[in-house]
Amino acid sequence: MQNFTLHTPTKVLFGKGQVFHLREQLPDNARILITYGGGSVVRSGLLEQIRRELAGMTLFEFGGIEPNPAYETLMNAVELARAEQVDFLLAVGGGSVLDGTKFIAAAAHYDLTKDPWHILETVGTEVRSAIALGVVMTLPATGSEMNRVGIITNKSRGEKWRFASEHVVPRFAVLDPKLTYTLPERQVVNGVVDAFIHILEQYLTYPVNAKVQDRFAEGLLLTLIEEGPKALAEPHNYEVRANIMWSATLALNGLIGAGVPQDWATHMLGHELTALHGLDHAQTLAAVLPALLQVKRKQKHAKLLQYAERVWGLRSGSDAERIDDAIAATRDFFERMGAKTRLRDCGLKELSIDTLISKLAARGYTALGEHGDIDLVQSQHIYEAAW
Repeated sequence: MQNFTLHTPTKVLFGKGQVFHLREQLPDNARILITYGGGSVVRSGLLEQIRRELAGMTLFEFGGIEPNPAYETLMNAVELARAEQVDFLLAVGGGSVLDGTKFIAAAAHYDLTKDPWHILETVGTEVRSAIALGVVMTLPATGSEMNRVGIITNKSRGEKWRFASEHVVPRFAVLDPKLTYTLPERQVVNGVVDAFIHILEQYLTYPVNAKVQDRFAEGLLLTLIEEGPKALAEPHNYEVRANIMWSATLALNGLIGAGVPQDWATHMLGHELTALHGLDHAQTLAAVLPALLQVKRKQKHAKLLQYAERVWGLRSGSDAERIDDAIAATRDFFERMGAKTRLRDCGLKELSIDTLISKLAARGYTALGEHGDIDLVQSQHIYEAAW
């Protein structure tokens, strides 16, 4: 096991009715900006409920944060936060709203002489402070509620970048599985796929004898395999939704990634597809991951066999056959959930591979993966295999 430092300061309020404890988490004299996405939190009555819970406090609101939150939209919120001297941000929604709110938090405190997009270009290393924030989650998927990462899209540049900073880790996260009951099926599918691949990015690398992390990861994968289809068949099953919501949080709060090598090439390649073609984030992952596993099966050989046995129960046949079957089982799970695993089935007429590779090169993404051995040629092969 590799050395690690693990710090997870987010206070989690999990379960039914936890939104009623929201006011207790906020400073009495705070100037609070509530951020949210589309109309779902309005239609469900959640936003109005939060307004009632925080009645008498100084509140401002900013809605319209998109899936794959846009820099252009978020900068309007930054201007509002600065103008109103906001000192606490409350994100209400899923991972996109929270990622956008993390950027607002950092950008509002950023050097006024610099373009805040520089936060993304420097991967967050120049963030020195940020507005404090908390979240009421409505979509389990990204794990953003307990980590320091945000991912933002710049539409004018056709780019999707990540940043990370300890200053934007949420102070608290309200996780009520009942708030996920009204999610459209597409978002449920995306959430389960996203969480599943977050786990695999930290698990399917190479062995370092991190038995605890491996068993945690395998347990989360098995939970998602078992509960994912149930969430579609039984949308008001509280226990199913609770297990999915907590699995998505644990998938990316640092626990299973502590002391182990991590990959993240699937995400880097997927981000470029979203930025260029506008595909859902999880959809890109579902298409890229099986292709990447085939291309890198030699380097991931030992962990793929472990994954085949412990997660999919595959114990017979040659090594090559079990690896083939494990990749096929992964693809089948995504498709049973309703996710496409071929880019050609995602509504694209063609794949602009040359443009994608140029974008990777411009970013310096020429050595991806846990071994740093996925160069531009291999990235092209993965895109081609994903088509």
